[in-house]
Amino acid sequence: MGEDRTAEECAADFTAMGHSISLITDVIAGDAMADEEAADRQDCVDRNVAHLEIMKAKDDWGSESFTATDAAISAGNGYTAS
Repeated sequence: MGEDRTAEECAADFTAMGHSISLITDVIAGDAMADEEAADRQDCVDRNVAHLEIMKAKDDWGSESFTATDAAISAGNGYTAS
């Protein structure tokens, strides 16, 4: 990807990824957006999964762990709102 982010930018991006992980997890668990239409919940999960995939693909990460990211991507890809 060839991007040169500062350490601060990497940290901010990693924090934002954590927010996406939390939102995906909460939507799937029914703790967020429970009153929203299924299509809106699905769209939210899909957008946040895409965000995680884009961010994880960057090649300038340090020693960050992507275990939670991978779990959220997997759960999000398997999610079908009903």
